[in-house]
Amino acid sequence: MIPTIHRDPKANRLRFGFHSKMIILILTCGAISGGRVAASAQDLKPSPAADIARYRGSDRAQRLLAGAKKEGRLVWYTSLTGGPDKEVPAAFEAKYPGVKVETYRGSSEDLVAKIVAENQARRPVADTLEGTLPLLKLMRDYNWLLPFSSPLLDNYPDDAKEPAQGKLFLWASTRESFIGLAYNKTAVADRFIPKTYEGLLNPNLKGKIAFTTTDTGARVIGAVLNLKGEEFINKLKTQDIALHAMSARALLDLVIAGEVGLSPSVFQSHALVSIAKGAPIGWIPMDVVPTNSGAAAIIAVTPHPHAALLFVDFLVSAEGQKVLEKFALSSPFKDYGFKRWYPEKGLTTEQHEKESSRWETLLRDLGKK
Repeated sequence: MIPTIHRDPKANRLRFGFHSKMIILILTCGAISGGRVAASAQDLKPSPAADIARYRGSDRAQRLLAGAKKEGRLVWYTSLTGGPDKEVPAAFEAKYPGVKVETYRGSSEDLVAKIVAENQARRPVADTLEGTLPLLKLMRDYNWLLPFSSPLLDNYPDDAKEPAQGKLFLWASTRESFIGLAYNKTAVADRFIPKTYEGLLNPNLKGKIAFTTTDTGARVIGAVLNLKGEEFINKLKTQDIALHAMSARALLDLVIAGEVGLSPSVFQSHALVSIAKGAPIGWIPMDVVPTNSGAAAIIAVTPHPHAALLFVDFLVSAEGQKVLEKFALSSPFKDYGFKRWYPEKGLTTEQHEKESSRWETLLRDLGKK
């Protein structure tokens, strides 16, 4: 028997592969003609940005600032919302007067559709991009990113930057969000709160565990599969897992209300905001913590290369990270005392799509009797 899947009317449907969505958008924009991409970065006039992007001289910062002041502006495409999309540009402009940031904020689908259309028209607009890794991997696949270097990345964690040839990088993580276990302190006794995925099998938790069926839930299944194997996931079926087709934030509200005892598919940032408001919940990391990353990159045909590089430097700097942390976005620099797991790490776009589909299938199967 397959259980009823509870749906939030405002929630996204079950995840349709990101790569598939992007291909449809590319086709819709008319970017594929005669069996090939008509406007990849290779088709466009070479950008003079390559030289300054790889420059490592001692006067690099001065050269970037002087060039940025001459350019006067940059265009930043981002999927950030809720404050950092405004405060990051404001902080950058305060530090570098005379360099204006024009921000376009949209979903990953919005951003790639806009970039495709601009590349097809051979009128590039965007200079920098801050988005999630599936989007950036797609951009990489079409050669739409400019490899760059920065001394600020020398001490960056290897998992937080994407290498390119010649000791350059295609992007660097700027913010991370962690998925872990949220529990209602009244609905679940302290002695039964699981500290590991193995603890989810405690018979006292039967009927109290829920997952979101969005890609957040699928990523948790990916982490469990990577750590414990498929046999363990099959054991979870005995726990009468509830599946909720709603966002992780909406599912947390059910935990707060006591309608759900606990869920291992809740973002730490959401939980911390609610705890600060007095919600009767706790949040803990599990054995490994599925980590969503947002990263900064430079568009291959950036019209304002000096300003673009200066802006990416700012995003990965301590100053830029401090602005992002104001919005409960965690820094890739810091050790938070748990082991991160990056679902996209080491996978091509197509490989990640295949793995994601497998995780989604296993997640749906959790509810089958």
